[in-house]
Amino acid sequence: MKLHLSGVSHKTAPVEVRELLAFRPEVLPAALQDLKSAEGVAEALILSTCNRVEITLTTEDGADPQAVIDRFLARYHANGEASIAPYLYRHEGRDAIHHLFRVASSLDSMIIGEPQILGQLKAAYSTAKDAGAVCGWLDGLLTRAFGVAKRVRSETGIGQMAVSVSYAAVELARKIFGSLENRTVMIAGAGKMSELTARHLRRSSGGKSHVFVTNRTYERSLEMARLFQGTPVEYTRFTAMLPEVDILIASSAAPHYILRKDEMRRVMAARRNRPMLLIDIAVPRNIEPAVGDIDQVFLKDIDALQEVVDANLREREKEAHRAEALVAEEVDRMMARLRVAEVTPTIVALQTVLEQIGAVELEKVRRKYGPLPPEQEEALAALTRGIVNKIAHGPITELRSQAGQPNGAHVVALVKKVFNLQD
Repeated sequence: MKLHLSGVSHKTAPVEVRELLAFRPEVLPAALQDLKSAEGVAEALILSTCNRVEITLTTEDGADPQAVIDRFLARYHANGEASIAPYLYRHEGRDAIHHLFRVASSLDSMIIGEPQILGQLKAAYSTAKDAGAVCGWLDGLLTRAFGVAKRVRSETGIGQMAVSVSYAAVELARKIFGSLENRTVMIAGAGKMSELTARHLRRSSGGKSHVFVTNRTYERSLEMARLFQGTPVEYTRFTAMLPEVDILIASSAAPHYILRKDEMRRVMAARRNRPMLLIDIAVPRNIEPAVGDIDQVFLKDIDALQEVVDANLREREKEAHRAEALVAEEVDRMMARLRVAEVTPTIVALQTVLEQIGAVELEKVRRKYGPLPPEQEEALAALTRGIVNKIAHGPITELRSQAGQPNGAHVVALVKKVFNLQD
């Protein structure tokens, strides 16, 4: 059996090449069945995301999996584009297992530690299972990859630190308020970053937060409010509503400050100095920097949040070293299992043949000497088992030690020949 993986990723190919090779979800079942029907192919998996397209095959020993994949890609993506060969990476055997484990653990992702790739790999696995393309050895390998990813996330801090501005804002809010449940959020402006930040805040609160939305264009406020099941606010009432707000996300396109220090003093007086988080992700800034000098006001602009992100990325890099060591350990374990699995049929066959020989010889003794007393029968059976086990010990030990070694196949073939074992 051969294991082969070919693919492109954000590390090896520009987006136009990845777009060229991508598979739409609706074509995947037919594509998988097409791959599996190729001569010599046992199982197939296609992982297609915005950052990578990878095809994994298990094949018979005599098959050429690389040629199978190249012909398949030519059929599905035939066009006048330049050759994709320079962008492809190829992995076989142990290297393919190592790559799959790293991908599942998000060590090969654009942002190390991001959780999306594991979900995407599980979705690809589910699609392949439903299509009948994963039904044997590859099934077990992918299941193990999911286990490795879980171990990486539970035993390292690779996914615990915010590595986007919007996530950093949520992390900061959680530090200030503890629970985000029943907190009130105001979105000032309709920028994409503010929308993303608000989504993360609402998700972190379990949906138990209220969202106000204000914008110079009221229609845009209505549109944004619908996204969060929130309340649109007239732009002229923005400051008047702030005493009710725990978290303000400002990303207005206004060329001047929309909130100044004297206004914020009045807001805090109305709030009786309860803490308030102001997230200013507009450029130019929406909130006068001096606002941050007010007691119980926590003001963070996009640069401050980016500093948090950069520090967290450095921490993730440190955790990634621990994760890499863990993945390498898991690859070694997987290879050890495979080595035993490769020779297990031969070991079982050898034990069966030797036990049959022992049984035949015992029967000869019984026919020659007639029924034996129970104690003699038991002693003779024990003697036969001991001889059989001693004869089997040497070949079995050698089979296990040579499994996976360059000369392993020769040792297996020799044992089969010496003991006349059938495949």
